[in-house]
Formats: sequence, structure tokens, C-alpha cells
Amino acid sequence: MNTDPTQQTSSDQPATGWWTEAAIYQIYPRSFADSDGDGIGDLPGITARLDHLVELGVDAVWLSPFYPSPQADAGYDVADYRDIDPLFGTLADADKLIAEARSRNLRVIVDLVPNHTSSAHRWFQAALPAAPGSPERSRYIFRDGRGPDGDQPPNDWQSVFGGPAWTRTVDADGQPGQWYLHLFDTGQPDLNWDNPEVHAEFLDVLRFWLDRGVDGFRVDVAHGLITQADLADWQEPQEILSGNEIDKPRPPMWDQDGVHEIYRQWRQVLDSYPGERVLVAEAWVEPAERLARYVRPDEMHQAFNFEYLLAAWTAPAQYAVITRSLEATDSVGAPTTWVLSNHDVVRHASRLGLPVGTVRPNGIGIGDPQPDAALGLRRARAATVLMLALPGSAYLYQGEELGLPEHTTMPDEARQDPTWARSGHTQRGRDGCRVPIPWEADAPSYGFGPTDASWLPQPALWAEYALDRQRDVPGSTYELYRAALRLRRAHGLGRGTLEWLSSGDEVLSFRNGELTVLTNFGAAPVPVPAGAEVLVASAALDDDGAVPTDVTVWLRG
Repeated sequence: MNTDPTQQTSSDQPATGWWTEAAIYQIYPRSFADSDGDGIGDLPGITARLDHLVELGVDAVWLSPFYPSPQADAGYDVADYRDIDPLFGTLADADKLIAEARSRNLRVIVDLVPNHTSSAHRWFQAALPAAPGSPERSRYIFRDGRGPDGDQPPNDWQSVFGGPAWTRTVDADGQPGQWYLHLFDTGQPDLNWDNPEVHAEFLDVLRFWLDRGVDGFRVDVAHGLITQADLADWQEPQEILSGNEIDKPRPPMWDQDGVHEIYRQWRQVLDSYPGERVLVAEAWVEPAERLARYVRPDEMHQAFNFEYLLAAWTAPAQYAVITRSLEATDSVGAPTTWVLSNHDVVRHASRLGLPVGTVRPNGIGIGDPQPDAALGLRRARAATVLMLALPGSAYLYQGEELGLPEHTTMPDEARQDPTWARSGHTQRGRDGCRVPIPWEADAPSYGFGPTDASWLPQPALWAEYALDRQRDVPGSTYELYRAALRLRRAHGLGRGTLEWLSSGDEVLSFRNGELTVLTNFGAAPVPVPAGAEVLVASAALDDDGAVPTDVTVWLRG
């Protein structure tokens, strides 16, 4: 790996705003804290645990969906965008959560799901009995089937959850009817964003939540919404949550240019409100230059950096993705985001315990190759300390501050992710990273709720990761996160500038402000420069002060 010690990656017109350097904590409401003992996390449970986020040292919280939903896809099938599912509480509970967060100087970002609704949404319920070509059906993507009897789907698209992306309806007379598109579950019909009524509806939804005080929106499947007009066949497999391969044409259902006009309209709405409201894109788009289009000055404020999440644990791979990410976002004056885990991928404490070069699995279960837990946690800690030293904003997924691994031995009969069934039981899906988190080692459901109920089974090893086993324990993962977040803020690393230092194939080293950051990917220990003060180390250094393999340190002096 050839690097230029004088090379700097910075922007002549850097973005401003709280989000440019924030540490943002993702809460998956089902699995964070259960206040009523039904085994499902809820909004009052979150409110009761807000002090944990303050103690941890984050700036904002992002909440995954809490809207009314049949829960075909754990809430990403929304039946009503202006209410709260009784599983999670009420609108009054949401208002209280927002107010309590604000009183603690925590900002609140909520999920918005504009690619599709639930099949239980009033619009889709009105579309089913309506005639082909009717205004009710024009809100979605209905098409006649192919073949003499229309008994073949309109095209060959596959759902990212497995199986065809089309389902045929039944007319009022009992005869087979048109087909509707669902790029995800059958209970998630895709909206037709060529319809002005769809545009108007979501502009109103934005205002509804902005008026209630939220600080922004994380936009689900932001690279979706618009499909190629001719619905052309696509021979490539539809892998769940996978970016485009750089040298191949864009799929006709993802990353179409028409999405950008939608986000320009949304940005105008957010800019009309005080207090720096933000739009964050969940866009699985490659290369980084293409992703940067989503964060041009009049569109989104941020886009998740999934290329970074997927990068191999090697010095050359990390150097390449960090450099490319900063250069791409700098070119449009936007901040870069960094993320290692979320509710859709195997937790990085397990993912990094697989051999380097392993294709990212879509879930891990009984009978699958198992990660090396100790190695995975060691690398996860090093990766996080590296990530938190980078300029830009950092996203943390609930429980990663405890070092939580994937639940890789969950009984298959307990799985609820639709991917498991729709893939013909070949892809175990996302349940393993969504298991309710442990707060107290010796409490029912490890402190998740007041009873032993838990919507997904918690493994017995959860006790050793519980917060009360780690708080105030030197060297614990929780205390490592607290220290790194505190120093990140104190040294302004999020708003800093990265300057690469001389590095080889086994060491990654850069400067950000007055700190030097070094990660050792090689087998041989790396000496710390003479006179340097170690501020943070992801694991203990050798007796002579050298940095062992799979360890990141922050140095001053």
C-alpha cells in the first residue's frame, strides 16, 4: 500500500451542522427496553433508559420504525405513518420521549419508509377491490401478467427476501387479476412515485413529525422509490441489502436518477423548520462517487457508508475505503459517515471473527461456520476505536457498546425474519442481530423487561455482556466506548482533518488534529513512538508498550 505522508483529504467548503460530527445511536425499539413485560421493547422503555445514552456520550438517537404495522417485516411494513403501534405505545409516549431526550440534549431521528407501505395500509386496501387503471391502483405498481392468461409475473424481478417480486391479486368475482410489485415482502407493496398523490402524502408526513419536534429522518431504502419505466427484466440475483457492483449496470429498480428530485423537495421542507433538521439516506449504492450524489447541498445531509461497513479487515482495504469515502463526500461538501453494525447485518463483533475475505453472511445459525468470538471482539474493539477517530459522524448500533455478538445458535424455529422462509430456509436473515439486549446479568430477561418474556430468545451468554457487569470495570467494552466517545468530543475528531502517515500493508496510521491513530493488522507488535502518550487502546499493549495485532491506539505527542 503506497501512501503519501503529506496527502490530506479535506473539503474547501465543509458542511456545517450538528450532524457533521455527531455520534448517533441506533435504537431498534423491539429490542432495547420493555416497560410492560410483554417481551417487546417499547417507547416508555426507551424513555426510561435515555440516561444510558447520556452516560455513554452520544449526541443523538435514531429510532427504527414504531408505526402501526402488521409486523410482516418487524415494522418496516407501515400501515399508518402518523401514529404509534400499540406494541410500542402511543403518540403521547412518543411526545414524552422526544421531550425527555431534548431535556438531555439528545436529538431524535425517526425512520421513514417511503419505498413501500404495508398491505394493511388504507391505500392498498382501497386498491385491491378497485379496477385496473383506477386512481386507487395508481398509487402502487399494478401490472397485467405475461402469457396468454396473464398467469406469469410482469417481469423476472426477485424480492430481496427471496422469491418473485410480484404477487397476483384476486378480483371481486374470484378470478385471477393483476399483479402488484413488492421488492421486499408480499406484505410490502411498492408505491408508485410517478403519482403526485404519493409525493404530497409524504411531504405531509414529514411535516407531521417535524411539528412534533423530531430532528430528522433516516430514509429506508433511499436508493429505491423509482423504477426503470419499462420494468425491464433483470437477470442478476437480487441479494438483500447489497450495493451495485462498480463495473456493472445499475439494476432497474435501484438508484434511478429520479430519486434525487424527491429528496430536493424534502430538503426544502426540512430547511423551512428551525433547529437544523436532517435527512439521512440508507442507500446501498456503490461506488462512493455515486453515493455522493445523495448528499449534494440541496439533497440529503448524510448517507450511510455501507462500503466502509463491508470493507475487509486489512490495512490496504481500510485505507482504500476511508480515502475514497472522504474524497467522494468532500467533492460535494458533505460530511462522511462511518458505521460498523446495524439491524440488518451480522454484528461486527461476530462478522470480524470470520476469516478475512469471507463473504458477508446473511445471518449465521446452527450448522453454519461459527465466528471466533474472542478474535471477533478484539477486532471489533479495534475497528470501533479506529472508526471513532475518523472525521465525520459515527453511527452506533444498540448493544455494540457492550460488545454483543450475533446470536449464532438461535433455534431456527424461533426465527421471525421473512428472509428465512422466503429464501427456502437458505438465508437465516437478520434475527441474530436483533435479539433484546442485556442490562442486568441476574434479572429476568437480563433486565430487558420485568418478566422473562423476550420476542426473540436471548442466549445464556448474555449475562457476561450485561451493562451492570461492565460499568466501571476497567478494560470493559462499555468503558472503552465511553472513553473513546469522550475523547472524540474533547479533541474535535469529528470535525477534524485526516492526514495519512507512512503506512505499510500491515499498519494503518493517520493524524487527526493533535492525535495520531495507529492500527496494527500484522502479526508483529508495532513500537509506540518515543515520548508518545497513549490516550486510548482497544486492548492491552505488550509489556514493552508495543501495539499487538488487531489493536488500535490513540497517541498524543
